[in-house]
Amino acid sequence: MSIKSSLLKMIIYLTPNILIIWVSNIILKGIAELTEFNFDLEARKIYVKTRLYGEEDTIEVCLENFAVFSDGESYRFIIHHAKSDRPWLNNLLSRITGKAWPIPAIPQFNAQLDLLSELFKEETPALEKID
Repeated sequence: MSIKSSLLKMIIYLTPNILIIWVSNIILKGIAELTEFNFDLEARKIYVKTRLYGEEDTIEVCLENFAVFSDGESYRFIIHHAKSDRPWLNNLLSRITGKAWPIPAIPQFNAQLDLLSELFKEETPALEKID
C-alpha cells in the first residue's frame, strides 16, 4: 500500500461520523436529512439512515463489499451486496449490485482513481490448498 493510500485510510478513520452527517445535511438541505452514518473501511460497509424532505419515516441503506478496480482500459465500481428497509429500494438495489459499473474517464482525475482503486481494491478470498 502506498503512502498516499495509507494516509487517506488514516484520514477516513479519524473523520468523525458527526462531521460527515453535518456536512451532508448542509449539502442535502431541502432534499434529505442524514440521521445516521457509519463507514467501516476494513469490512467494506457503509450504513446510512436518512429522512427524505417532507417524509416522516427514515430509510436505512447498507452497502457491503464494494470495490473500485481497473480492467486495463478503464476503472469500474462494483457493489456486491446492498440492502434497505424498503422493498422498492431493495428491488432497485438488486438491479445495480453484482455488476461492474464503468467510471467515466476524466484524464484530470486519473491519479485520484488510481488511489481509490488501491484503497478499495477487490478483496479476493484466499484459495484453499487441495491435496
